[in-house]
Amino acid sequence: MNSAHQSVPLKIVVLTIVGMFAFAANSILCRLALGKGLIDPASFTGIRLGSGALMLLLILSIRQRGLPKPAFDALGASMLFAYAICFSYAYVDLSTGTGALILFGTVQLAMILFGLVLGERPKPLAWLGMVMAISGLVYLLLPGVSAPPLLPAMLMAVAGFAWAVYSLHGKGSTHATADTAWNFVGTLPLALAISLFMHGQLQMQTAGILLAVTSGALASGVGYALWYTVLPHLTQTQAGNVQLSGPIIASFGGVLFMNEAITLRLVIAAGLSLGGIALVIGSRKTTRNS
Repeated sequence: MNSAHQSVPLKIVVLTIVGMFAFAANSILCRLALGKGLIDPASFTGIRLGSGALMLLLILSIRQRGLPKPAFDALGASMLFAYAICFSYAYVDLSTGTGALILFGTVQLAMILFGLVLGERPKPLAWLGMVMAISGLVYLLLPGVSAPPLLPAMLMAVAGFAWAVYSLHGKGSTHATADTAWNFVGTLPLALAISLFMHGQLQMQTAGILLAVTSGALASGVGYALWYTVLPHLTQTQAGNVQLSGPIIASFGGVLFMNEAITLRLVIAAGLSLGGIALVIGSRKTTRNS
């Protein structure tokens, strides 16, 4: 019988929900810090990555009573840094929900496209879902009064593509939390280099630093640790579906903390993109050995 229909323990459900709120919190915290000019994007990125590295290493040292052997991965660290820096610069001008939708939509579409390149043959329903998802993002970016600025939107799309590459690159990892921790550490020379390059534009207020630390240590470090804890207990379909909540949570966070408006354009784009991605994920759920 197919194990996909087995119930998920309540503890895993709760941890999954907390993890999704943590991921959405990255968008909210970044937008709070950068949208209000409390810190510059390069500094936010460096502090976020440094705090995330420290938290993940602390979690590992507690779990294993000592740090694991360092395992640096140049591609993993560079893709993680590309995601983080583009994410920060994009959120200077993007609203919370718009940024989260572009990020999530690009990540999922990139992973679907990588699957096609590797020989996956989607069902007709999946093709419909892909057309819907792409249409939603295209509609969001069409010129108009409520359209997001193009350059920040493109930066967020690059962030999404980098995260997709990072995720696929680490898919076969047997020590995901440890590998993520050392990848965070590996980003720090890059973060230092960009800060030195942008030294004339660096500016930090205490509130901005605290938001960056919170984003790195809690929303990123604890969030990723929780996600990798629950991931083995979820089917691919369940894991994909719960991630659909990310842009929605982020949008409401933007309304609550930044007084951002949820525009009709964003609602329609989110409906098309998230609905299309849900179709693709759902079409992968097959019953075997029945």
